[in-house]
Amino acid sequence: MPLTIGTPSCRRAPLRAHSLFAALILASASAYAQEAPVTLDAALQAATDRSAAMGAAQASVRASSEAAVRAGQLPDPMLKAGVDNLPVTGQQKFTIGQDFMTMRRIGIEQEWVSGDKRRLRSALANDVVDRERAGYLAQLANTRQQTAAAWLNAVYAKKAVSLQQELVEHMTHELDATKAAYRGAKATAADVTQARTMLAQTQDQLLKAQQTLQTALIGLSRWTATSVSDVTGEPPTPQSYVSSLPPEELGEVQPVLVAASRDIAVADADTAVANSNRSPNWTWEVAYQQRGGGFSNMVSVGVSIPLPIHRKNYQDRDAAEKAELGTKARLMYEDAQRQVEADIRTRSATLASGRERITNLTRSLLPAAEQRVQLATAAYKAGTGSLAETFAARRAQLDAELQVLDLRRDVSQTWAQLEYQVVPASMSVSQ
Repeated sequence: MPLTIGTPSCRRAPLRAHSLFAALILASASAYAQEAPVTLDAALQAATDRSAAMGAAQASVRASSEAAVRAGQLPDPMLKAGVDNLPVTGQQKFTIGQDFMTMRRIGIEQEWVSGDKRRLRSALANDVVDRERAGYLAQLANTRQQTAAAWLNAVYAKKAVSLQQELVEHMTHELDATKAAYRGAKATAADVTQARTMLAQTQDQLLKAQQTLQTALIGLSRWTATSVSDVTGEPPTPQSYVSSLPPEELGEVQPVLVAASRDIAVADADTAVANSNRSPNWTWEVAYQQRGGGFSNMVSVGVSIPLPIHRKNYQDRDAAEKAELGTKARLMYEDAQRQVEADIRTRSATLASGRERITNLTRSLLPAAEQRVQLATAAYKAGTGSLAETFAARRAQLDAELQVLDLRRDVSQTWAQLEYQVVPASMSVSQ
């Protein structure tokens, strides 16, 4: 029984109980972390719910919605008050109520904007709201795309760790078998040394793969806004429906095209508002004027009408500017459409090529690597092959499996970039 210096035996039991309790807490926390691996759907949902960029885009939508309500309102009326014809010389200077021309005045002034103008301004503001919603869709698509890519990185990193662990276990068994063979004079010291070297190299590769997995999980945590300790589930089949979408449907779910089309709507609405401003707004005014003594009080009514004497270089120029911006928006949409369609075709072709390469390697490379291992193992057991050839065959098999795994990861990344560059129809601007 070990001695405990300076610690009475009556105190050791509580300390051990405390340590055991702490260990149980840590084990429970670790078990809880392991019990909650993240699936792709869960990662996408968490990222969508917690994205700060999407929250900012939503705030921008709400702000523009408030502006849309304001756009259709009349300007606030102005309360006007003053003193007219106040004497400043003579015996009645600075007096009110003695001179018949002096009046205290109070009135209301209102700029009148026609119903048609207010309707056009409301339409423009609503189109701006739709454009802000398109910005929200762009953030949504980017969040989903980046989250899917991060999850796929983590899943394939986890698979790579599993392959490396299998090889470490195999190399450990090989080392034990080699040691036993050495003791039985059936293997040399060089064989034992080589087995140890191969095991050390494989263990180092395992540590490297584990670090890659941790890095991938941290990258996924950035998008889910919560710590992710593990992932689960198989990557989706790399088949995308995006390439089969007709142009009109693509234009409603592809954020770049949605934003470009909303730019056209805003430019057209802005042009309509500019054209309506060729007709000036009138301002109405009514005032009550009070005079002193026995003089009669008065009411004044007036109207102010702007005179567009520089219409050619002011209102017409403004309308022409907005019309040119509409032309710009249409050309930008045409360019964006070409870019999006080219990107979809490129990624679709890359995806199809990747699937073909995976099929080819799965049918040819992996079986050949497996056969090489079997032949090398049989030769070694028969005494006609070397241990080095067996290790080389095992390493070549792992390299082949990692090659296919890396290809699957690259193909999945291409699939995610293609699949998640659009948003579900239920999340489109029209919804």
